[in-house]
Amino acid sequence: MEYHGIKNAEFYAISIEELPKLGLEFDYINCDDVLYLLSDIVGGLQSMKAVLKPEGIIRANLHSRLQREQFYRSQQIFKMMGLMEATPGETEIEIVRDIFKALKDGLDMKIQIWKSDLENNEEYILANYLLQNDKGFTIPEMFSAFQEAELDFISMVNWPHWDLMDLFKEPDNLPTFLGLTLPEISIEEKLHLFELLRPVHRLLDFWCGHAGATTPVLPVDEWTLSDWEGTRVHLHPQLINPEVKADLIQSIVTPIPFEITRYLNATSKGTMWLESSIAACLLPLWNGPQPFLSLVEHWRKIRPIDPITLEPIEQQRAFEDL
Repeated sequence: MEYHGIKNAEFYAISIEELPKLGLEFDYINCDDVLYLLSDIVGGLQSMKAVLKPEGIIRANLHSRLQREQFYRSQQIFKMMGLMEATPGETEIEIVRDIFKALKDGLDMKIQIWKSDLENNEEYILANYLLQNDKGFTIPEMFSAFQEAELDFISMVNWPHWDLMDLFKEPDNLPTFLGLTLPEISIEEKLHLFELLRPVHRLLDFWCGHAGATTPVLPVDEWTLSDWEGTRVHLHPQLINPEVKADLIQSIVTPIPFEITRYLNATSKGTMWLESSIAACLLPLWNGPQPFLSLVEHWRKIRPIDPITLEPIEQQRAFEDL
């Protein structure tokens, strides 16, 4: 809490189903690595929806059945052996270790899910091979739960990593059938096709909200001039801590490029560096959200002249740069 500068917080030890009893409403609900353990995920979503403000957002996730297929097979094995009838402990963990060590190294299951460097990590073993009530889901099942709970899907949390076009050698030169059909299919179908082709995500990590209250997310590269002029820029919550700010200032003073994806790796498909003077435009955001045009003027103070022509930087040029 102190690390992220949060000074006013309250804690309640209750189940998700009891949330309505609090008599509170929330702008944002973060339910991480919990929903898939409930016996009724629709009921869990409905409990969160009951305390969500009209334009609020729920972030939750489900285990992927396709990505964790081998883990679910291993769980079935250990259930057959009676290792999951009660709460697993040191004895059950040791049995899991012994079994995997005894299997041939070329066995598919051992190759895909046994990590010898984690064999002494009891938490890892309990959270994967012996996780009670663990259930996996597919994208269609996730969307079905939204429909039953009367919630609208907003986006995947790590949406850059669900880009279907990234799976093709030449996205701009697809076979005729794909070129004609892919642009017409729904977001649900695109996400499901991605998980069928490349089931690499442990979590189906999503944002959702009240049915009818959410609006489609317009990609930044489709924003108009008026969109930018009316925008207020917020600092990403993962950046709001003293360590990031200190690193940013160090990159400005040195000067060296600032590796922003070091702190935002879940939202980027690769490493992203900001040139130190551009990175300096982030500093005002530690004081709170800023109008985009204010950041443009901040940029004009940092770089008032064109280094080639030595002419003053006009607002339009600074606007385009930023």
